[in-house]
Amino acid sequence: MIRDITIGQYYPADSVVHRLDPRVKLMGTIVFLISLFLFDGFVGYIVATLFLGGAIWLSKVPLKFMLKGLKAVFMLLAISVLFNLFLTDGVVVVQIWKIKITREGIRLAVFMAIRLVYLILGSSLMTLTTTPNNLTDGMEKALAPLRRFRVPVHEISMMMSIALRFIPILLEETDKIMKAQQARGADFESGNLIQRAKSMVPILVPLFLSAFRRANDLAMAMEARCYRGGEGRTKMKPLQYQKRDYITYGIYIGYLLAVVGVNLIV
Repeated sequence: MIRDITIGQYYPADSVVHRLDPRVKLMGTIVFLISLFLFDGFVGYIVATLFLGGAIWLSKVPLKFMLKGLKAVFMLLAISVLFNLFLTDGVVVVQIWKIKITREGIRLAVFMAIRLVYLILGSSLMTLTTTPNNLTDGMEKALAPLRRFRVPVHEISMMMSIALRFIPILLEETDKIMKAQQARGADFESGNLIQRAKSMVPILVPLFLSAFRRANDLAMAMEARCYRGGEGRTKMKPLQYQKRDYITYGIYIGYLLAVVGVNLIV
């Protein structure tokens, strides 16, 4: 399960999506995530599916690799679907004792499942095709106007980049700790929910200690290299828009127009 988490990882490939400016990918992710809440019909989800499917195909990231990341949030998906399925009022389709399944509940559960899956895939696509350094530069450049309001843009971007960079490291550390505890006879699979929760304590304690130690080592390394924030810093590879970036912005506009058109027609 730990190895199935793909959020925060980078998948190296030679694709047009990998070569896009990180600001373009940030904007595309925001546009796609917002669009998922602008429609409530099958036609709208077909448009979103075509857009997301085209982006995944152009990124050359295997769909199987991206779908593997859904295993880690399967429980969240199941809970969301079941809550919408059994707790939505409407025309009753099936009733067993006090448990009712309505037509509206089925429709809402299906849409909620699709929406959550697309939210995860859309967010993962950005991190899978963008290195942490480029993502930091893109966020800092995109949020640059907020500096006028004394918002620490560079520090915020740096913290998010470090957090994304630490996700694979912590996942690998968790896997090592679990294997070490299992070698000592620990059992994480059997028992009820409370017993399983208690069995996670031998994992969480060393994991937190390791995370704090890594954070302290990183802070000392940054201080030893005289890091003082983003004031006056220059870029070895400054971000510059290319022709493909402007074309991608045009595709975003076309996608938004299609979403608005679907809402007006349907």
